[in-house]
Amino acid sequence: MTFEEVMNNLEELGSEQTKKTLLRHGAQEPLFGVKVGDMKKLVKFVKKDRELTLALYDSGNTDAMYLAGLSVNPKTMTKQELQNWAKQAYWYMLTEYTVAGVAAESSSAPQLAREWLQSPDELIATCGWSTYANYISITPDEKLDLHEIAQLLEQVRTTIHAERNRVRYTMNTFVITVGAYCFPLLEAATEVANEIGKVHVDVGQTACKVPLASEYIHKVESMGRVGTKKKTCIC
Repeated sequence: MTFEEVMNNLEELGSEQTKKTLLRHGAQEPLFGVKVGDMKKLVKFVKKDRELTLALYDSGNTDAMYLAGLSVNPKTMTKQELQNWAKQAYWYMLTEYTVAGVAAESSSAPQLAREWLQSPDELIATCGWSTYANYISITPDEKLDLHEIAQLLEQVRTTIHAERNRVRYTMNTFVITVGAYCFPLLEAATEVANEIGKVHVDVGQTACKVPLASEYIHKVESMGRVGTKKKTCIC
């Protein structure tokens, strides 16, 4: 498919209802309002063409940018390209899912996560916490820097309630992810989850809720699934 053909397909798949929902969550024009499930029908046509995926992301259209993230091979993305993607991402669906998912499966994952999560820019910081969380969920424990992750848990424990809005959300998710996917730090994550308690995030005019980290980790532990890694974090 050409760039124009993909954009035409996305427009046909879009709906006003989905568009209104995305706008309510923070998206901006231009977008068509395509459900992720419908968008995935185009992945097989796009993933063979790396330049096409880059062009789709550069379009600034939320649907096209999300499709690019679903289609690109993360291993082919350079650190500079991912930094550019993070700068172009203008709302949390792109930073916390699209960019973070691709970055986590790239060869620059831990370096970018460290750089981003300390950023003074709220969206870049959310991208960093989400990238590191995704990286933990797919990486064997023996390849993780457990000392660094423990230090980040301590940072969450001492700063989360004073952090910026979406950063609080991604920090909370980070604690959940450590507890659910990193068995050596289950106890540490549980302690932090218990201490931070309920995390308050302004989710605007949406029905979204912030999960209670302690309950989530306990649920995963009771199912005997702590440490079971995911095959991919791109979805």
